[in-house]
Amino acid sequence: MSHPMKNYFRELTAKLFVQLKSQEILLVNYEAEESDFCRFNQNKIRQAGHVIQQTLRIELIYNNRECSAHFNLCGHLPNDMQQCKTALTQLRNQITHIPENPFIHFLTEPKDSCYEGENRLPELEEIIPSQMNYAQSLDLVGIWASGSITRGFANSIGQFNWHTDYNFNFDWSIHHQQDKAIKQNYAGSYWNLSEFQKKIDSARETLPLLSVKPKTIQPGKYRVFLTATALHEILELLSWGGFGLKSHRTSQTPLLKMVKDNTALNEKVSIYEEHRKGLTPHFTQQGFLTPESVSLIENGYYKNCLNNNRSAKEYGETVNCSIEHPQSLWMKPGSLAQEDILQTLDTGLYISNLWYCNYSDRNNCRITGMTRFACFWVENGVAVAPVNVMRFDESIYQMLGGNLIDLTKENEQILDPSSYEKRSEASATLPGALIDNFTFTL
Repeated sequence: MSHPMKNYFRELTAKLFVQLKSQEILLVNYEAEESDFCRFNQNKIRQAGHVIQQTLRIELIYNNRECSAHFNLCGHLPNDMQQCKTALTQLRNQITHIPENPFIHFLTEPKDSCYEGENRLPELEEIIPSQMNYAQSLDLVGIWASGSITRGFANSIGQFNWHTDYNFNFDWSIHHQQDKAIKQNYAGSYWNLSEFQKKIDSARETLPLLSVKPKTIQPGKYRVFLTATALHEILELLSWGGFGLKSHRTSQTPLLKMVKDNTALNEKVSIYEEHRKGLTPHFTQQGFLTPESVSLIENGYYKNCLNNNRSAKEYGETVNCSIEHPQSLWMKPGSLAQEDILQTLDTGLYISNLWYCNYSDRNNCRITGMTRFACFWVENGVAVAPVNVMRFDESIYQMLGGNLIDLTKENEQILDPSSYEKRSEASATLPGALIDNFTFTL
C-alpha cells in the first residue's frame, strides 16, 4: 500500500521547482515518522504517546555555492508551499554572501527509486497487555517505540526517491535490587511474542544469581564471552572514525595500523555495511544511490572505506553512504552454538553489557570501558556469581585478532533505541565473541 505522503511530497516539490530561476538547482529532502511510545516502570505504563512529525530540508545550489533551510511541515499544501517559497527567498538572499564550495557534489543523472516496506506491526493495544502479562511480578523498566519511518528525495533535475519502513524497538531492564539488573532488548520489523517470552524466561532464570554475593576479580587477563550487545558497544566506538574515507586519508582512523602496516585481525572477522539489511534509505541527501553492501573488513583485512559525497569529491572516489559511520553494520557469524557458550568459556567472565567505552590509545586502537548489567563469573561451564564492576583496557588487534577464539553461529539484530528529535535508523547485526586473555585493569 502506497504511503499517503508520497504523492503529497511529489506535488509539493513539483510546485516548488517551477519557482526556480535560471541555473538554480534545488535538492529537497523529506523526513517523517509516525511513532507510538510507551514508558514502563515496575511493569506498569507510566507514559504513552503518539507522535506524527514531518520536516523538509531544501538546499539551493547556484554559481558553485550552496545553502540550506530546514523546517516542519503541517500537511496542508497551501501553508507548506508558502513556507517553501519564504525559505527559497531567504536562501537566494544568503547565497550571494557565501564563498564558493569546490566540493559541492550531487547526482546529476537522475535515478529514481521506491521502497515501501510492509507494515507487519500489530496494534499497540494488542502488544502491550501481552508484554505486561508475561512480565508479571517483575520490575521491568523500559521504553517501547514503534511505527513508520519515511524518507524522500527530489531534485529540480527530475529525480525522485522514496523509502518507507516499519519497525519496533523495545529496550528494557529487569531490576533486582539497588544497581543489580538484567538489560535486554528486542527489536525488528515483525513482532513475535514467543521471542519476547524467551527473553523474559531467560531473565527469570538469571535473577536468582543476582542475589549471590558479587565476586571481585583481580586485575589481569581472563577468558571472556562478549554478548552481541557488549560487542556492539565496542564496534560502535570503533565506527566513529574507523571506517570513514576522510579519517583514513588524514591518518586519523584508529585502524591506522590496518591501513598503513597491513595489520590483520583474525580471519574469522568480516564486517560489512549492509544497506540492504538495515533501516536507512537506499539513497543519500544528494541523490546518490547506495550499494547493497560495502565490505569494510574481509577475513581480517581492511577492504573499503565509507565515502560520503564530500569526501568522494575531494579524493576522487565513488559515493557509497550518507555519512562515514556505519548505519547498518553486519558481522559474519562464527561456529559457536548458543547452547555451548558457557561450556566452551569454561572458566572466565560472561559479559552481557559494557558502558563508558572510549579510546585509551587511539593510534593502537586500544579501548577502555566498564562492565555493567548482569556480568557473571563462570567456573567449569557454570555461572556461579555476579562480578563487581571492572574496567577493561584492550586492543582491537588482540580481542578481534590473535585472542579471538570464535564467534557465535547466531547473529542478533540491534536497533539503536535513540529517539532524540526523531527515531534513529541505525542498526547492527552481530554475533557474540569468545575471547582469550582479555585484560582487566581495575
